[in-house]
Amino acid sequence: MTPFVFLAVLAAAAMHATWNALVKVRSDRFASITLTSLGMTLSAAPVLPFVDVPTANVWPWIVASVIIHIGYRLFLIRAYDHGDLAQTYPLARGTAPLITAIGGVFLLSEVPSGLAVVGILLLSLGTLLMSLRGGGHLATLNRAAVGYALTTSLCIASYTLVDGSGVRLATTAASYAAWLFVCDGLCAIAIGVFYRGRKLLAVSAADWASGIVAGFLSAAAYAIAMWAMTRAPIASVASLRETSILFAMLISVLALGEKMTGWRGAAALSIVAGVIALRMG
Repeated sequence: MTPFVFLAVLAAAAMHATWNALVKVRSDRFASITLTSLGMTLSAAPVLPFVDVPTANVWPWIVASVIIHIGYRLFLIRAYDHGDLAQTYPLARGTAPLITAIGGVFLLSEVPSGLAVVGILLLSLGTLLMSLRGGGHLATLNRAAVGYALTTSLCIASYTLVDGSGVRLATTAASYAAWLFVCDGLCAIAIGVFYRGRKLLAVSAADWASGIVAGFLSAAAYAIAMWAMTRAPIASVASLRETSILFAMLISVLALGEKMTGWRGAAALSIVAGVIALRMG
């Protein structure tokens, strides 16, 4: 992975943590994440005239990704409804590289090196510390939040492998990303209107600015990640992208007023060490 790709993925990680924080602080997270999807669509739609239409062999990957992303958003909302950002976000994002690496071995024949395996273990340890002891006491663990977060991580790993494979077949990463975002956003908006109707429109009218910003950040972050997957191994990009966990922890403490504990500090160090090892591996 070149230094430019490395820095680009780090920037994408910061963007990803930021848009998740914007969703977390809203009381109606279903409406917020639906509005974020609208923002992604509005960000990608102007790009369509300037990129190729995906070929027939690319569309199945886009369709699969849209379906998985629908599940991802629904489980993410449920996780945020039941737990703190600093607990649910690390578990959802941090366990995804482990699942992605395993999937990469069997589906893409991308076998991690010994150092990469060490990184995966450190990252997994860090996420467990962050989720199980991040709030201070094991007894306060919200099992529902952890369950939803783990299901979200499975969705993340799935769409990462799907999009990593699909974007490599597309003529350009911009083409794949733009069409994916438009299709995914339209589906998310249709689902939102179907379930909420006018109530969704009323909430969206009040929070449209933050939703558009979150959507732009989400689109930019994932577009960069998909582009990076055409330049580096999928597992490496996925793991480096999870430095967003650390950005999310900083946001949760500094902006959202969530508690910083020694366990969270230890978990952060383990995650950093794991990400470094994964990149070096």
